[in-house]
Amino acid sequence: MLSWSSPAIPTIAASHRSGPALRLYDTADRAIRPVAPGQTATMYVCGITPYDATHLGHAATYITFDLINRILRDQGHDVHYVQNVTDVDDPLFERADRDGEDWVVLGMRETALFREDMEALRVLPPRDYIGAVEAIGEVVEMVEKLMASGLAYVVDDPTYPDVYFPIEATQQFGYESGYDLETMRRFFGERGGDPERPGKRNPLDALIWRAARPGEPSWDSPFGMGRPGWHIECSAIALNRIGPSFDIQGGGSDLIFPHHEFSAAHAEAVTGSARMARHYVHTGMIGLDGEKMSKSRGNLVFVSKLRGVGVDPAAIRLGLMSGHYRTDRAWTDQVLADADHRLSLWREAVRQASAPDATDVISRVRQHLADDVNTPHVLTAVDFWAREAVDRGGASTSAGVEVAAAVDALLGIDLLSV
Repeated sequence: MLSWSSPAIPTIAASHRSGPALRLYDTADRAIRPVAPGQTATMYVCGITPYDATHLGHAATYITFDLINRILRDQGHDVHYVQNVTDVDDPLFERADRDGEDWVVLGMRETALFREDMEALRVLPPRDYIGAVEAIGEVVEMVEKLMASGLAYVVDDPTYPDVYFPIEATQQFGYESGYDLETMRRFFGERGGDPERPGKRNPLDALIWRAARPGEPSWDSPFGMGRPGWHIECSAIALNRIGPSFDIQGGGSDLIFPHHEFSAAHAEAVTGSARMARHYVHTGMIGLDGEKMSKSRGNLVFVSKLRGVGVDPAAIRLGLMSGHYRTDRAWTDQVLADADHRLSLWREAVRQASAPDATDVISRVRQHLADDVNTPHVLTAVDFWAREAVDRGGASTSAGVEVAAAVDALLGIDLLSV
């Protein structure tokens, strides 16, 4: 699947030393720990199910991992970033049926719009951008391995012989979320699971191959016509692109369970590795009018619609970065107004000011980013520099150009081309 075009990443002046090593909060360990990749840092971030446009919750997540990508690159690492597209799943079929259109056409259209939004937001594209439909063969192979090892079973249902993964397949199941069984059962039912499915050994066992149903797309396999379960899709794509153990798995906090718990368990069962990712990193939810932003509530704010009424994508980035990535936070008119004001201030500072030296502010930006991507502190540091620059007045200096390059490279905000 085609990704989107990459923005240029400016070079930060060699006179500015790189910052401290990146530290991120790890969901499984419930602590902030150093990220210690090799020369190539590896990162898998779960992508969209393309049945609607990119909303601000999506944007907040992908901007967060874009910042992590940029931090790692600034620290001298190559980054092998992989993202999927769940372009075969129930929500896509349901939306297509509701609107009377082909699910393939719907998925292609919304994926194309997502690419446009990511490009407008200056998100660095993944090296591998893989649709679930492209990975069917990889999923089939993985299910075969699980079944051959006795780590999957077929329910006793001659009509729909679905294949399931038992939670007992790995000894450490549950380590990532840390949730108790009651919480797991609740989230499983709310987030795409089927705890009431007859024939399962445990209500929490996860579907890995869904036998063909009337009116649904299906593919051939040794266990019959069908299609992949949701969680194993990401396991197969990640394993076949970046291997059995990688640096960062990311997504929104609503993916912690069951999606990320099971995608890790599937991979660990197949490979025997103790832990699929060395860091599990999750972003908070974006709310509107005191409620989580979600399709079911009908309170989504779409990136494309904001762009369509003339909102600068850089202001969207700044608005979403005004809160810490791990916190649930609200999007309001005031958040956007503050972001617009900040963007104008920064652009004035780098273009027209006799600016203060760039060394200190660039160092502070790097330090705050390395400290679990503390964007509120980053914005405060640049604000302080920008206000001082504007107060001084005078002709533009090299310091402004240096700060603009750093803000572009590290934060993805272009201050010069408007």
